[in-house]
This record gives sequence, C-alpha cells and structure tokens, in this order.
Amino acid sequence: MAVWEIVAQGQGLRQARRPFALATVVRCERPTSARPGDQALITDDGHVQGWIGGSCAEPVIVREALRTLRTGRGCLVRLGPPHAQPGVTPEGLMEYPMTCHSGGTLEIFVDPCLPTPQAVLVGHAPVVETLAKVAAAAGFDVVVCAPQAAAERVPAAKQVVPALDHVAASLDPHTYVVVATHGEADEEALAVALRSHAGYVALVSSPRRAEACRQNLLGRGLMRDQVARLKAPAGLDLGATSPAHIAVSIVAEMVQRHCSTVPAWSKDAGVCDTPDRPEGLIASAATAVDPVCGMTVGIGEGTPSLVHDGQAYYFCCPSCHGQFQREPARFLVGAPAGSQS
Repeated sequence: MAVWEIVAQGQGLRQARRPFALATVVRCERPTSARPGDQALITDDGHVQGWIGGSCAEPVIVREALRTLRTGRGCLVRLGPPHAQPGVTPEGLMEYPMTCHSGGTLEIFVDPCLPTPQAVLVGHAPVVETLAKVAAAAGFDVVVCAPQAAAERVPAAKQVVPALDHVAASLDPHTYVVVATHGEADEEALAVALRSHAGYVALVSSPRRAEACRQNLLGRGLMRDQVARLKAPAGLDLGATSPAHIAVSIVAEMVQRHCSTVPAWSKDAGVCDTPDRPEGLIASAATAVDPVCGMTVGIGEGTPSLVHDGQAYYFCCPSCHGQFQREPARFLVGAPAGSQS
C-alpha cells in the first residue's frame, strides 16, 4: 500500500471517529521482508491495512497496536534475536524474540491515533455560544445542536444541526455532551445522550431542576445506571454566575475528565478500562506462544494450529507448524508453549 493510500485511509478513519494505530518500520537488519518506511494501519478490530512484515511480525504488531489504543502511548517494538545484553532492555522498547527471521531484526514504531475529543452542545443560549469558543480553544471538535442555532453565531463550531438525534451515531466515549436548553425539551436530549456511548453528559441547570430531570428520565424508562451518569449541575464548582465563567467551569470539567480517563477504548472482557464509561470499542484478541520460536501469536481464523496430547498449540507460520508436527517433543521440554491469554 502506497504512502498516499495510508494517508487517505487514516483520514477516512479520523472522519469516522474510529481509533487506529499507525505502525512504521524504522530499522531492519537482513534478512527481513519489510523495509524502513513500510507502514500499516491497524484498526480497532485488529485489521491490518498495509505492510510491516510477514506472519511472524504482524501478530505482535497487532497486539501492541491494540495495547497502545488502550494506553494512549506509542511504543517502539523490536523483533529479532535477543538483545546483546541479556536481561537488559532499553527504556521504551518492547522486545520480542523472532527466530523465524533467521537472525533478521525489525524495529517498528507503533503510534496510537485516537479521535479528537468532541463537545456536543445542545441549546442556543448565550452560554452555548461561549462554550463553543472555549471548547474549541481547548482542542475539542464542537458540534452545536439547536433548531434556532445559526452557524454565524457559533463560528467555532465545526457543525450545526437542528437536534441531537442528527449526530447520535457519533456520540462515542470521547464525546462530551452539554445540554443547555433551560427547560426546553431537556429530557429529550438527555435521554438520547444517556443512552449513547458519550463519555460525559451534563446539564446546565439549578440543583432543583437537575433532580426533577433525573426523576423525569426514570419515568421515561431510562435505567438508574444510565441516569446516574448525568452530571448536573454541569461544570466545576467555581462559583460562576456569568455565561463566560459558567462556560469556563464546564470546559474545565471536560478537560479534567478527558485527562483522567483517556483512553477509554478497551473492550477487554466487554467493558471499558474506566468504570464510568459505557461499553468500549476495541477488539481484544486471544494470543498464544508459538512453541517453536517463542513468538506471541494472535489466535484467529487461519492461524496454524494442531492438538498434541489434548493441548492446542498455535504457530506464527506453516514452517513452525511443520517443525512441531515432525518433532513435538523437541519443543515441549521446559517450554511454556500453548499458553493463552
């Protein structure tokens, strides 16, 4: 896949607000099938688009890519013979043995690309206009939802739509919804937001009005755990009274939440890394250790495998599978092979 195709794929994933990792080969020692500069995108379901090496390298890079999407931190992966100083791994380097490359070495940098946090503001009051400016300045993509909203009144907004329903599909764990309709269909917008994957849902209101909204939402059929996600009144308690100060307090709370919970895209065991988040969006693949070469192998359709003495074993490539099939005892002495995670 050419560089321009990688760039186009990445742009498409960003527009779809879908997390992915970019893997780039930065160094290699022959023999390897990859070259410096080769790249691949790894999507949140573990799909690979591009080329960063063959069947030995790809499962490891997919595993590390999904891990970077959970942690939000990139990493440098080294696949090859053990490091020159046994037991010593340079800081920031993830090292994996790769005897399948017959002495070859690959070093691949894996960089997570998470969606830009999104501020979805419902209403057309002065506080919404100010919120749009402050949230955009803080690095959020701003969407304003209100039938009366005019794009010229909120130039900081990337999108202006009549109602929250129009963007409901984009409410993901990196979305921060603020409802500031001041009693005009509050519950309708909150019901949509609280049933979504939005990571933060807040209401600009008095404490009394907030409690009334919670009771009304329960009456609409929302579950108590859904209603419990509502942050109301919105914002940090700064004693703010003016629209500008209220907006600052709300964006400050959004930033606080974002910094303390990013990233929240893990789907391990079907839940997110953070307990206050809805179900996450990243696939978690089972893995095993190849008993021949020691590689960590992603278990999936097409992974070479066989059963020996009642134990399933998985392999990085047909060559390792064939060696084990011919002489299984040679590879099982003291080996942790076949273990899965």
